[in-house]
Amino acid sequence: MGVEEGRDKSAVCQRALIRKQSELSSVSSLSNEAMEEAELCFPQLNTSCRKMMRPHSEAMLIYTLLPCITLLTVVLNLLVIISISHFRQLLTTTNLFLLSLAVGDFLVGFLQMPAAILLLQGCWMLGDLLCAAYYFLGYLTVSVSVGNMVLISVDRYMAICDPMFYSTKVTVKRVQLCVCLCWIFSAVHSSWILRNSLKHLDSYKICHGECVVIGSNAEEIVDLIVTFLGPILVITLLYTRVFVVAVSQARAMRSHIAAVTLQRSQTVKAKKSEMKAARTLGVVIAVFILCSCPYYCFAFAVVNNLVRMSTSIIELWLLYFNSCLNPVIYVFFYPWFRKSIKHVVTLQILQPGSSQTNLM
Repeated sequence: MGVEEGRDKSAVCQRALIRKQSELSSVSSLSNEAMEEAELCFPQLNTSCRKMMRPHSEAMLIYTLLPCITLLTVVLNLLVIISISHFRQLLTTTNLFLLSLAVGDFLVGFLQMPAAILLLQGCWMLGDLLCAAYYFLGYLTVSVSVGNMVLISVDRYMAICDPMFYSTKVTVKRVQLCVCLCWIFSAVHSSWILRNSLKHLDSYKICHGECVVIGSNAEEIVDLIVTFLGPILVITLLYTRVFVVAVSQARAMRSHIAAVTLQRSQTVKAKKSEMKAARTLGVVIAVFILCSCPYYCFAFAVVNNLVRMSTSIIELWLLYFNSCLNPVIYVFFYPWFRKSIKHVVTLQILQPGSSQTNLM
């Protein structure tokens, strides 16, 4: 056991050294140029890391564009959280999943993005405890987002493929339970993935002022399957079934449209509403897959030794950028969200009885 542990630790240190050498040879994925001279993060320490000095144009792009994306992510997701939480008409089972998703996206914008901008300087000034919290929160928010995407797919599957029993099977209490279990499972998964790394943060640091965690190949493969390959397969199968059923329902409606009674017309309207929600949430899921694919493909390449660098800045920020895109999609597809934004921005929600406002 001692020999095997020694080999594992030696392999981890070797991977850390290779990663550090790769980072020094390619300072940023956003630019191939970097200034050779760098200031020390902690001038009083000889073992201090060096700040990543960038050309002026690149620094201006990074430190103006990324903070704007961060601020937009926080504000838009906060509007989603306030809207769904405040207006009773919006407290539907489907919107509870969106609320959970918005909370995760808000945490990305409020905590993850600022920390990631700090790391772009090459210096971590906040200590090992917050470094561990940064990585834990990163795994947690990604897992929560993926879990919510799966739950949304199941919700749309039930609404379209089993509409007669949807209201009895999908209740508010059951949705709340599912959301809670999603967050608990994500926390347990993140803790398990980082269980060894967080105990020995100093073992992975090449210099003082670095914040890095390196997991084993087995842990990275498990994370790849649990938070990407498995959920993507489930989502694809569910939405394939949803749209097959939707097409058959649309054809049946068109063939009997002339004989529709008042009661059936209301049913048709309800089905159209469900389909519109399915299309909108399908766009949300598709955008998430597009934004996360580069990140996980890069992680897969690292696990299989196809590349020797750690996660690229572009792939990581594209994954973060998905948290900003979700509320933008709601603005384009949901009239109720545009109306709720107007009520929030104009402070009409402070008026008595505003929670009963009709937004549909």
